[in-house]
This record gives sequence, C-alpha cells and structure tokens, in this order.
Amino acid sequence: MREVLEDLLGWWRSGRPVGMATVVGTWRSAPRPAGATMLVGPDGTAVGSVSGGCVEGAVYELCQEVVASGEPALQRYGVSDDDAFAVGLTCGGIIDLFVERVDRESFPELEQVAAAIDAGEPVAVVTCVAGPPGRVGRRLVLWPDRRVGSFGSERLDDAVADDACGLLAARRTGPLEYGPDGQRRGTGLRVFVASYAPPPRMIVFGAIDFAAAVARIGGFLGYRVTVCDARPVFATTRRFPDADEVIVDWPHRYLGKEVEAGRLDGRTVICVLTHDPKFDVPVLEVALRHPMAYVGAMGSRRTHDDRRKRLREAGLTEDELARLASPIGLDLGARTPEETAVSIAAEIIAGRWGGAGARLSEVDGRIHH
Repeated sequence: MREVLEDLLGWWRSGRPVGMATVVGTWRSAPRPAGATMLVGPDGTAVGSVSGGCVEGAVYELCQEVVASGEPALQRYGVSDDDAFAVGLTCGGIIDLFVERVDRESFPELEQVAAAIDAGEPVAVVTCVAGPPGRVGRRLVLWPDRRVGSFGSERLDDAVADDACGLLAARRTGPLEYGPDGQRRGTGLRVFVASYAPPPRMIVFGAIDFAAAVARIGGFLGYRVTVCDARPVFATTRRFPDADEVIVDWPHRYLGKEVEAGRLDGRTVICVLTHDPKFDVPVLEVALRHPMAYVGAMGSRRTHDDRRKRLREAGLTEDELARLASPIGLDLGARTPEETAVSIAAEIIAGRWGGAGARLSEVDGRIHH
C-alpha cells in the first residue's frame, strides 16, 4: 500500500470509494511479493500492480465489482489454462488476492496509518481475508504501543495483536491463521499482516564519485541513504544530491553514535569506499561487530589483504571478518562509477534474497529464491 498511498488517501479524503487488491499469499515464481497493491479509483484510474501485468485486466474488473457490491473477495490466480480460457499467471506462480472496497466507512483508520508511515513510525494493518461471515474485511491497526479496530472478538484481537506486533518488530509482512475465536492451533480464519516500518538504511563512507553513484542506486532500491566523510570540502549536498543526508564526521565515530542510538538494524547496509586505512579500518571494526545486512569495502586485492591484516590486529574474529564483502560488488566487469554501483547493488540484492549472482540462462530451477 505504501506505493499507492498518496492516490488512495486522496480518494479517501474526497469521500469516494476505491477498489483495492492486495497480494496476501504467494507460491513458486509469483511476480510480486505479498503486500503488493493495485487500486481502481472512482474515475476508473488503475494505480499500482499485483502481478506485473499478468492478471491486471481481470483484477481491474473484480475491483469494480467489489466496489459496486461492497462485498470483499479472496481470489486465487495460478498458471494460465488456455483450454479453459482462464486468466492466469504465465510465469507459473500462484497468488492470492484480497479485493476490498476502501472508503471512510470501511477504513476509518487510513489517515492515522498514512500519518504513521509519513513520520517513519512503525505501524501494521491487519485485515481478515478469510473466515466466518461478518469478520472478513474487518481489521486491526497496530502500533508498538497501541491498537485500534477489532475483529469482533477480544480473544481473537489479543492473539492477532501479539503475533502481528512480532511481525512488525521483525518488519515482516505475511498471513497468519487461527481458529474462529483466535485459537493459535486452529484453522478457518486467516488474517494478513501488512507491516510498514521506516525504510532500511544505506550508509556510504567516502565522499568520492563512486559514492555519488552508489547513493543514487541506493535511493532507487528504497534505502534511506547517508553519505559520510570527515572532509567538509568533499562532503556536501551539492556533490551528493541523491543522498537523504550528508554528514561531516569521522566514519567510525558517526557509525558508533548511530549504533548506540539504536538507529541501525539488521536491514542496514554499509558501503566503505574510502580507500584509506585510517578511515576504513576503524569504521569496519565497528560495522563488523554489529548485525548489519551487508558490509562491503572497496579496494584492490592488495588493499583487501592489508585491510584484513589490520582488522585481525584490531581483534576481529574470523567469523566477523567472513561477513566483509571485499573487494566490494559482483564480478560484472564494471569500470565506471555507475557500473560499479550496479555491481554493488547486485551483491546487496543477492545477499538479501539468497541469489548466487550467476546468469539465469545458465541456471536451472526457480528464478525467485
């Protein structure tokens, strides 16, 4: 919903109903992840995507039907069946879509949700997508310290709130299943938890031309990008217009303060592009001793060997050193800053999703890990 929130909120404020389709379950090579959303506005405008184009036409019609009837629908789309003239996913995946009518009456908490997302405050929207009559379409909205809404059962509300807060803390989106009254080992009632947490952070150390390209692609991938360098003449917003912030400070000192303040988490990626041991060794010492999603450092093979030697002398263990991606990036034959930024981004993506970085044309099996 984050991607379509501006349009959704505009129609909601105008008092006009919107059809909203959300991916609430995926199997095999599903083209979009759980949480992907498509809207059909009151003027017929389609916003967003749930399948990359495979079934959008059918979903468009279903959204209009749901808006007219006011009755939500859970619809599964799988492999296309030409003989039956069925609408399906040509990629071979399977998706479950929950389609609902959204207006002020059905989703009175939307403005609160939008305000939390805009402020970077963690919030989860939990919607009942399958279950007994009268509960489908109802929702809870959860913050770490409060909740609004109800599924019509205090026991169910409590069970869902506990589990959904865990997903929110882990920044995970996905389905949960219960018995009709919240029994955790039961079945028959399914909710979908959409977690909205602040975007993950990318911190780029070293105010060089490669850093500008990495900052640009980091923003494109959805990271909140910080560029940090101790040299004020180079660390300027003019040189890094695509960064969310530019910090003048010693890299290790800045990173240490961010760690102590709790502003980094297991999604944070660190790119050290300084080429200078007096900068990169101290900051890597801090980074490798804390749980980051990715820590990479630029440099030649000789620089890499010298860097590892210095880090060992600083007391880092072999397990900690094994987390260092150095030399940084995948082997794409990159030369320019922009090409190098692509190779770094590719390594970050591969690490996040378990990819090997090989050519898909030379690999058998599933495309999506």
